[in-house]
Amino acid sequence: MTNEPSKRDTDVLIVGAGPTGLVLALWLARVGVRVRIVDKTAEAGTTSRALAVQARTLEFYTQLGIADAVVAAGRKTMAANMWVTGNRVAHVFFGELGKGISPFPFALTYPQDEHERFLIARLAEVGVEVERQTELLRFEETVDGVVGHLRRTDGTEESCTAAYIAGCDGARSTMREALGIGFPGGTYEHLFYVADVQASGETMNGELQVALDRTDFLVVFPLKGDGRARLIGTIRQELEAQAEKLTWEDVNNRVIDAMRIDVERVNWFSTYRVHHRVADHFRKGRAFLLGDAAHIHSPVGGQGMNTGIGDAVNLAWKLAAVVQGRANAALLDSYETERIGFARTLVATTDQAFTSVTSSGTMARLIRLHIVPLLLPLLFAFEATRRVMFRRVSQTSIHYEGSSLSVGWTETVEGGDRLPWVQHADGEKDNFAPLASLDWQVHIYGEASQEMRTVCETRKLPLHVFPWRAEIRRTGLWRNAAYLIRPDGYVGMADAVASTAAVTSYLDARGILPVR
Repeated sequence: MTNEPSKRDTDVLIVGAGPTGLVLALWLARVGVRVRIVDKTAEAGTTSRALAVQARTLEFYTQLGIADAVVAAGRKTMAANMWVTGNRVAHVFFGELGKGISPFPFALTYPQDEHERFLIARLAEVGVEVERQTELLRFEETVDGVVGHLRRTDGTEESCTAAYIAGCDGARSTMREALGIGFPGGTYEHLFYVADVQASGETMNGELQVALDRTDFLVVFPLKGDGRARLIGTIRQELEAQAEKLTWEDVNNRVIDAMRIDVERVNWFSTYRVHHRVADHFRKGRAFLLGDAAHIHSPVGGQGMNTGIGDAVNLAWKLAAVVQGRANAALLDSYETERIGFARTLVATTDQAFTSVTSSGTMARLIRLHIVPLLLPLLFAFEATRRVMFRRVSQTSIHYEGSSLSVGWTETVEGGDRLPWVQHADGEKDNFAPLASLDWQVHIYGEASQEMRTVCETRKLPLHVFPWRAEIRRTGLWRNAAYLIRPDGYVGMADAVASTAAVTSYLDARGILPVR
């Protein structure tokens, strides 16, 4: 197996410098892949709607060595409240939900504009600068790569040759249109507003607040700094035609007043419509779609930006392996297979939830005003329900069952599952620490045979053996079983008998070589 030709301008051309494109570029650069990242805007965003950074994203950031800095820059949200017609009907502590599931058993609010600036700075540290005011005009695929035609703000044009091109250019993606890939879906009936405010009141307590009313919907996200919050709500239907002219003064304050929130200053205000769409394909030849270019959906659960980052991580390690000659090119086929199914499920579930809390229909009002107040307290009374909710919202439940890369099982842990987190014992690191290598590795919880040690040493495949403890059994991991872990922290293969033949045949069938 040989590496791709090095005479290209770059290995991967990334179009779009939002969080998805930035994380893709950062991961690739960290493992030695040459990247160019271009964006037609003059600067990073100064306002944003995306706020939530979920536990799974922070786990990926741990692999990149930036999780602690992101957590320090954002605000931990440890609890959430649900309100219906001014009455609190549910209160949930995130720490209870996620305890033992993830090293990050909380929700983090970190505005996208600040998030982007952080990622841009980290990217600069590895020698990659975002090329601003640079627009992709068109591109074509060649025998062994792609040629992208770029235009800068002064009107000059240039061509860039690359092995692959990644479209991270948002819902109005030039890449998706150029590829002729459909983007079916629709638009929700309501116009929404988002406002960054300074406020006071008893509910401005650092907890997430979700309020439902007959015709209104309000979410209050606490931001870093006392009294600072992001409000998202609905605009009255009779004002929707004036969307571009609306200001904070046009917002219906009924729910805000019922929540006893006193808005003292509005830092910025904007209106927007919410869409729900999934591209028909996430790949065509040497071109890939990620993030909003591939899927957009309601803001319920704070999933959008995190899903795009998940796309970036999934694709990054595969591109790196193929570009560097460490895997068969067929590895790239698994990107669409693994990510499009999750995107479709996410859009369907958030669509149902969003419609139920925002629709003006009689049945929807009945559900949110009468059924929700009765049902939620009952559901949250059960630990199993709370933990399922955490897994789904945190994206730690995402798995790749059915992928060509997912093989084997041991009780509740199967190929394609996220590696269960095992908390550190005294004097030891947790089992996520080795994932910072961004490489394939074998995990054994218990004892490794000499044959397994020899095979891993011969193949230069990192082997991590963790002393068995009784509490590990609760994660579903089996004692002395072998788990072949992908660079993104998912289980590629689970083998109950720790067969070296199973490990070698898995790697050989896919042409996978570890980083040397």
